[in-house]
Parts: sequence; C-alpha cells; structure tokens
Amino acid sequence: MTDAWAAMRRVFEERGRQEVDETRVTGLAELAARVRELSELVVLTRAGRDEVAAAAREVELATRRLAEAGRGVPPGADVDEGGAVRQLGSPVTGALNVLAPPLEIGVLPDGTARSEFTLGVLYEGPPGFVHGGVSAMILDHLSGAAASANGTPGMTAGLDLRYRRPTPLGVPLTAEARTVRVDGRKTFVESRITGPDGQVTAEATAVFVMPAR
Repeated sequence: MTDAWAAMRRVFEERGRQEVDETRVTGLAELAARVRELSELVVLTRAGRDEVAAAAREVELATRRLAEAGRGVPPGADVDEGGAVRQLGSPVTGALNVLAPPLEIGVLPDGTARSEFTLGVLYEGPPGFVHGGVSAMILDHLSGAAASANGTPGMTAGLDLRYRRPTPLGVPLTAEARTVRVDGRKTFVESRITGPDGQVTAEATAVFVMPAR
C-alpha cells in the first residue's frame, strides 16, 4: 500500500474499525434491494387508496421490527491492500444504502475507472431525464475511484461540471474517469457520462487532495 493510501486509511479509521459479518451484509443488501424496488413502485403504482393504505401499514410493521432490534452506527469505510475503498453505506455505491443508484465501478488496465448502468425514475429531474445533481454525484464518485486507482487518493476539493445535453433515463449509460495529472498532494481527474449513442451528456474536471499526514 502506498504512503498516500496509508494516510487515507488513517482518515477512514477515525470512526473506528468494525468487524463485518459478510453473511449479515448479504442479507441486508437483499433487504436494501427490495426497498429500492418499493421506492420505485411508490412513484409508479396505480394502486387505489385502500391498497396504498394497507401497504403503508405493512411497511410500518417492518420498520418497527427492525427498530426493535436496536440501532448502531453506520458501517465504516475500509481500504483493501489494492487501494480500493469499500463503503457499504455510500449513497453512490453502497450495497446497504437504498438511495444508491445501480453503480458498479471497474478499473481498466490503463487506470480508467468505468461503470455501465441504467437509471430509473427515482433519479429523474426534468421529465424523462436524469437529475443534474445525480450526474454530478456519479462523476464525483467515479473521479475519486480513478484517483484511487492511480495510487493518489484524496478528498474532493473541486468539481467543475459541464452539462452538454440532457442525460436520458431508462437507457444504458457509461461513465468513465481518468487521472490526468498529479501535483504533490493534488490529483486532477477528468470524467464524463455518455449515452447509448456515444454522445457526451455531462463531463467534469475534479481536484482531489490527500489529507496531510
């Protein structure tokens, strides 16, 4: 692990290390997936008033059941030996966060961070298109992954966005980010989202700064 990653790991560990029960995580991730489906149906359902009220009561019972088990703290982020960050509660890629879009990030041999995904109605801004803030969130996170893959991780110090055209909902999208320059503790990354036609819908330049040791 690089010195940069050692410094970042110390930042993550400020919350304290937590043992992760992978079997339990698998179950919670399945629960989160079902809640995501429910959230989309709340927006789309044509159920009548009585059916909606009955469903609300069932959700209330499930909520009480989980609450009775007690509350803990959010699972902390961790860094593996390869420098990849795993954050189960992330609002962008967290398997346990029902707000997270279906985003899985891979790193190509040249260090480019890449994700292919489709966004549904929960992420709508203008009718039929992705909310600009969601595009920004994705590009920020993907850029951070590219900085990490470069061995020069950091925290976002600046994100300059340019929206070239509306990003469509319900179709395959591709996002890519790559590190273009490193200057001391600063890492500069370029990123973009493209639609199924290959046209760029949003692009960004970002600066990440590694915390002082």
